[in-house]
Amino acid sequence: MNIRVKFSVGLIGLGLVIAFIPLPGSHTLTEKPKNLLVQSLDKESYFTVDQVARFVVSEDSTVRLIDLRTKEEFQKCNIPGSINIPYNELLTTNPGNFLNKGNTKNIFYSNGDLNSGYAFVLTRGMNYQNTFVMKGGLNDWFNTVMNSTFTGGIISARENAIFEIRTGARKLFLEINNLPDSLKIKYMETRHSSAKKLDGGCE
Repeated sequence: MNIRVKFSVGLIGLGLVIAFIPLPGSHTLTEKPKNLLVQSLDKESYFTVDQVARFVVSEDSTVRLIDLRTKEEFQKCNIPGSINIPYNELLTTNPGNFLNKGNTKNIFYSNGDLNSGYAFVLTRGMNYQNTFVMKGGLNDWFNTVMNSTFTGGIISARENAIFEIRTGARKLFLEINNLPDSLKIKYMETRHSSAKKLDGGCE
């Protein structure tokens, strides 16, 4: 059984479990399980780690990365610009507090696909259509972005562009995660301020 089939079977099982979970506030699941299954198999519901790396390097303001790991795991390392909403808290809080219905793409990630897949089904089931999953989670981020190497052979312009994005994302990841916690927020604020100046915007 391949990974996609296993993932689908897991999501179907989750759909049955979620139907009996009391949701926070006045929220209820409004999507039919069949529609959730279709959405969970739709490649448009996922972003690859390379796509996320591009969002990080370009500081795309239309994207919000949501780290579903524990607070302790998040403090050890995280993708720059992400916010931490542990999966267990997602089940007990009102998702409307952080999932606006504007143009922001909320991309869930965890170590692998399991919790982010669950979060996707839960929030899509509550009709938040702006939620997505970073396919492969941090495991794939490390394999693809952090361990990316150039062997010196001839590569195409496209491959070179991908490698440069991975290198930029890796550098940013290492810079921010090697800082003391007290400096991480200040570092990101400084980067955003510098980007606005380069774009001709105001602070």
